[in-house]
Amino acid sequence: MVTIVDTLSNTPLRPRHPEKVNRPDSVSPAKPSWIRVKAPTSRGYADTRNIVRENGLVTVCEEAGCPNIGECWDKKHATFMIMGDTCTRACAFCNVKTGLPAALDAAEPANVANAVKTLGLRHVVITSVDRDDLADGGARHFADVITTTRAQSPQTSIEVLTPDFLRKDGAIETVMAARPDVFNHNLETVPRLYLKIRPGARYFASLRLLERAKELYPEGFTKSGLMVGLGETREEIMQVMDDLRAANVDFLTIGQYLQPTRKHAALDRFWTPEEFAGLETIARAKGFLMVSASPLTRSSYHADSDFAELKKARASRA
Repeated sequence: MVTIVDTLSNTPLRPRHPEKVNRPDSVSPAKPSWIRVKAPTSRGYADTRNIVRENGLVTVCEEAGCPNIGECWDKKHATFMIMGDTCTRACAFCNVKTGLPAALDAAEPANVANAVKTLGLRHVVITSVDRDDLADGGARHFADVITTTRAQSPQTSIEVLTPDFLRKDGAIETVMAARPDVFNHNLETVPRLYLKIRPGARYFASLRLLERAKELYPEGFTKSGLMVGLGETREEIMQVMDDLRAANVDFLTIGQYLQPTRKHAALDRFWTPEEFAGLETIARAKGFLMVSASPLTRSSYHADSDFAELKKARASRA
């Protein structure tokens, strides 16, 4: 674990992942050619970064070290991460900072809405850290961001990627009452690996959250995502697909896990583009309206164009 030093006082700062400091190092295999991306340098990237900074916003693109940030920000597609940059969970795969979060920012809904309007987004993805410290897990704050954004940009479709709201009664009802166009919650991995990879979550609680979102707003779309490369088997992934379809989930994303640091969960292997294509074929055969499966696929990757495809796919089945 790298310790960051404050150069003004020459004193160490708190580690980004204090719970991982004492874990043994785990070295990833060398990256294959299909997983490499260029460093972001475009004017569009810089413009998006400036708008994010001017509104005092946090993005999961930066906090999670997304490999697609250059491509997405060049097109002015940013995924806003609300409720701060510090998560109450300590998932083994995640690069978001762990610790005790600050109080909610009452100005954040307006700031997100202003950024969406300035960027002229057709589709926006809004996610958050886990806020187990809040009585409703931050559900009301999500709803406020949705309604404020929609008031300023009524033509913009809104996708939310929420935590699991574990043991937060009424939270999903609060979020869905604001009518997000897409409700996303990622299962992340197969049930067998939850204790190791996502210890603060419960697989079947996450499945039920997705099912409940669809029950509350059948006209909306539901979505979930998986990572591969953590030691799961193809058969286990297929079982998760079946579970998601049983929960009436419309859209599945599957991407390659990339180890943020040597202290994070070990990378078992890189799945090939051909294997991803095979998973996509299987998922489509199981009835998902939309599937995105590739090494660089992430939850909000191409989310705007994917939303258009979702609507077309539903219309074709009507």
